[in-house]
Amino acid sequence: MAPLVPRMHLFEIDDQTWFPSFLRARVQAALTVAWTTHVPILQSSSPAQLAARLLSSNLGTTVRDYVFIDFCAGGGGPTPSIEKHLNQVIESTPSSSTSTSALCNGPIANGSTGTNSNSYAAVAAAPPNRPVRFVLTDLHPHVDDWKKAASASPNLSYIPDSVDAAHAPAGLVGRYKSEGTKVFRLFNLAFHHFDDPLAKAILKNTLETSDGFGIFELQERTFLGGFVTLLLFGAGILLAAPYYAIKWRSPATLLFTYLIPILPSVLVFDGWMSALRTRTPEEVEALLRTCGVEGGEEEVKRWEVRSGRASFMWPVGNLNWIICVKREGSA
Repeated sequence: MAPLVPRMHLFEIDDQTWFPSFLRARVQAALTVAWTTHVPILQSSSPAQLAARLLSSNLGTTVRDYVFIDFCAGGGGPTPSIEKHLNQVIESTPSSSTSTSALCNGPIANGSTGTNSNSYAAVAAAPPNRPVRFVLTDLHPHVDDWKKAASASPNLSYIPDSVDAAHAPAGLVGRYKSEGTKVFRLFNLAFHHFDDPLAKAILKNTLETSDGFGIFELQERTFLGGFVTLLLFGAGILLAAPYYAIKWRSPATLLFTYLIPILPSVLVFDGWMSALRTRTPEEVEALLRTCGVEGGEEEVKRWEVRSGRASFMWPVGNLNWIICVKREGSA
């Protein structure tokens, strides 16, 4: 059923250039916590773990054929956690005993092979059942955050240069294509940020250069999935702030949560705006059909769109997802 409220591309405070960077970092950290936290009894899993299961179940055995590139990674978001959980699923299958010694870790510049001791040639020579690789990119790179995340996993790397999702560098996707690896783009809590012209440009570039993409959102354009969910999220911030202030060694987190409640106010307000910006699967399909990709409607028909809503915390915690892949036999 279509939402009663039409999509509105309203502004979010965290997107504004005047919003202080140190507060933006705390906002992004709080969103990462929302993605990666699993509270037993209350939650069946974390949203990131659920996203990993959705990728595994929808892509099946072909999941190993892809490299997953997050084109709007921000500070890292859920992608490091999705990588960990997805590779755990792969490792649990009998056919996936793998070696990670040939996989690269750390930065890979747009036109280079990186600075690691593991060469790109070694990566290309890795066994077919190797762990799935993930790459962090963004228009505004968060290199320090990504470097820390990449150091924790040999299957996670990052691009230190600015990457425009509407104009993906040929060297970025080309290096994986040359080794026979498919490219799967990730948009985690990101696609709602794009207005229609930019969303079309990104989809056009995706269809022209990639083999699949996934859109994952924690909010939706409904009263329960938008307004109520974000109110509860705000309450969770108030409860969890002392713990994370200690974990992050950040007294400012307490200051801007309780004394000057900027953090909970921005997170809840931006969450509501995100809900109003979020597209339904039907709206994303409409953009696909009108994105101007070469080949037009015939090219779009070569892609299979799957979507749904998966619960990670009853009754309000839902992960809304769209997974789109090229049909078998499509070039």
